[in-house]
Amino acid sequence: MSTADEVALSPAERYAASRARARTPELERFRRHLTVELDDFQVDACRTLEEGRSVLVAAPTGAGKTIVAEFAVHLALTDARAKVFYTTPMKALSNQKYAELAAEHGSAQVGLLTGDTNINSGARVVVMTTEVLRNMLYADSPLLTDLAYVVMDEVHYLADRFRGAVWEEVIIHLPRGVRMVSLSATVSNAEEFGDWLQAVRGDADVIVSEQRPVPLEQHVLVRGKLVELFDGAQSPGAPPRVNPELARLAIAGGRGAGTYRGPHPGRHQRRGEVVRDRIDRHEVVRLLGDRHLLPAIFFVFSRNGCDQAVQHVLRSDVRLTERWERDEIRHIVEERCAGLRDEDLGVLGYFSWLEGLERGVAAHHAGLIPTFKEVVEELFQRKLLKVVFATETLALGVNMPARTVVLEKLEKFNGEARVPITPGEYTQLTGRAGRRGIDVEGHSVIQWVTGLDPQAVASLASRRSYPLHSSFRPTYNMAVNLIQQFGRERTREILESSFAQFQADRAVVDLARKIREQERSLEGYAEAMRCHLGDFAEYAGMRREVNDLERKQARSSDGSRVERDRRGRRIAQLRGRMKQHPCHACNDREAHARWAERWWRLKRETDRLTGQVRGRTGAVAQVFDRITELLLDLGYLTRDQHGRIEVAAPGRQLRRIYGERDLLVAECLRSGAWEGVDAPTLAAIASCLVFEPRREDGGIARGLPPGRFARAFEATEQRWAELSTMEEDRRLPETGPLSAALALATFRWAQGDRLDQVLREADLAAGDFVRWMKQVIDLLDQLSIVADGELGRTARTAIDEVRRGIVAYSSVA
Repeated sequence: MSTADEVALSPAERYAASRARARTPELERFRRHLTVELDDFQVDACRTLEEGRSVLVAAPTGAGKTIVAEFAVHLALTDARAKVFYTTPMKALSNQKYAELAAEHGSAQVGLLTGDTNINSGARVVVMTTEVLRNMLYADSPLLTDLAYVVMDEVHYLADRFRGAVWEEVIIHLPRGVRMVSLSATVSNAEEFGDWLQAVRGDADVIVSEQRPVPLEQHVLVRGKLVELFDGAQSPGAPPRVNPELARLAIAGGRGAGTYRGPHPGRHQRRGEVVRDRIDRHEVVRLLGDRHLLPAIFFVFSRNGCDQAVQHVLRSDVRLTERWERDEIRHIVEERCAGLRDEDLGVLGYFSWLEGLERGVAAHHAGLIPTFKEVVEELFQRKLLKVVFATETLALGVNMPARTVVLEKLEKFNGEARVPITPGEYTQLTGRAGRRGIDVEGHSVIQWVTGLDPQAVASLASRRSYPLHSSFRPTYNMAVNLIQQFGRERTREILESSFAQFQADRAVVDLARKIREQERSLEGYAEAMRCHLGDFAEYAGMRREVNDLERKQARSSDGSRVERDRRGRRIAQLRGRMKQHPCHACNDREAHARWAERWWRLKRETDRLTGQVRGRTGAVAQVFDRITELLLDLGYLTRDQHGRIEVAAPGRQLRRIYGERDLLVAECLRSGAWEGVDAPTLAAIASCLVFEPRREDGGIARGLPPGRFARAFEATEQRWAELSTMEEDRRLPETGPLSAALALATFRWAQGDRLDQVLREADLAAGDFVRWMKQVIDLLDQLSIVADGELGRTARTAIDEVRRGIVAYSSVA
């Protein structure tokens, strides 16, 4: 609170503020070193931490959630021995946060652990990916000594169906004395998540802010005119209403808006030129520049689209940088890329990439190598880049705020079909618009397309629906680790405390309430169909069976002649029994029958809900039990003389294998499937275990490595088939099939082939190839630790052969 704000308070309010400051002296010391005033939600969250409680902070992108994390670092460093771990979901974010904290507190105080990078791991402040912390907890790492705080950045990642379980594992297994700082996007069920944190972690406060730090002006670009999405003439506090002008344009199909011709119209339109409803990208860039709305991020939901957009702009006469900016850009690029080999630069498209950078334009997507992405991020943060065409991954955490965000379309391909973006995704994307301390307001621009519904866009823009749903499920590795530490019964209790089960139990409460309501209705229906002559429920049952059989008989194709004759005899039998039933003679028979039909429909629905309750109650523990039985059958677990389950020798090996195919890797090691292979072949086998082909290419291998690969891969597939059968029999999620599509490229890379040859063989972008090779290295690293004898040594050799060239280069290590 500023001095001016405090003067405006009443004496009682000033006294309360003074008392609050006295309770949190470290917060006051921390604030004195800041250049900006803290918002209320930041103050509340920091006070919670200093008072000894954990905190969940849910706020929009760019709102300043990380200030709370920085205060946790401050608190740790004021203690003589306390440590703080800062976890992020991605290595790129870890690298970025490490650089920021090292610059703030000195490299001696800060470390980095990301699986393939280990810098100063014993430091007081260590940045790491969430998986690294999970592995440390299972291994009971000595680095956990004196751990006082854990920051979980982007904690809403626990909804990720592939990796989300890791976040829950960490939250559940961290010692209770460790205070957690959970930072999340604005989610609609933050209170529910906070209730779960309170249940598993003890004292934890939920701080929610939906206030954007920089107001957002939202526009639709129709031809060359920026039209406000919402009606600016509304009275304050009224629900947002679509701009009437935009509604008229929608009815007219986009016709009627002005066409942008730049500050010098004659230069941009030739005589007789047809006016289009949608202007080209370079014209959009020029329009934003003329309106002082740069820098801008254009979200394009495909990598090829991003690259093509850059080339399209470069083919025009757009140049967005001054001479001094181009000189600085070239200096930074040459410095950051000095470690790349000259022979690889042409393969990576370095020179056309540099031309785009010097003109202020770049792409940002997962197909770029990490070095190129990091350069783009740095140049954008330094305000040297003016336009970036990016995929949606840029919206997830990387610090690249812009003045304007442009959405070319409001739908994306999800791997199977084109689907509309959700309100949560829209909020995440437009959260990049508006730079705190620089811009008075941010801007989002939606480009007009035929059929655009302004009302639907307004609904998308005004909702904040982004529910957090758990993706937690037990795994083989998790099972042996927890049983080793806690035993089976305690492990079941721990799994029952997951957010997944917490949500399921809450759903059960709602379902149970609905079942009770319906059971009361069933009692009323039963009373209404009661007949004084006999059991009308019995009579109604026969009547319903007759109706069902007659419907089947009416479909001439339904069953053989023998089956139809059998049904006919059954109908005649039932009709005879109905005529003899006492209720058949009741004067109110049809009224009773109507109530009986209602009773039957509601009973069927109630039974369905009851089945759901049975399925959700203890659902996580049921999966764990089935995993335990499978591991017992395979010998990874065993029973002692008292019948207690404990981890066997193969299980101790499985404890140190992490990944989607953990049990398959362990089975291959036990069976000797990879014995005798050389280093390039082992690297190729590892690629088959980690590579997930894109849906559209199907992952078909165009060729296989020579030598012993075929035998080793066949043995691996045999283990996979056996394991899949066992999983299917036990109703467990099946281990995904293998793909050898990257095997030959990996083999040749490990043998030392040139980058251009390997990328051609892999049919992958350089960034994708680097990412998969790092995962290959991660698995090989695990094998080098758990495999015995020659195979372990081969794994270490394979790591050295794969980690070269662009795979080895890192801007951090």
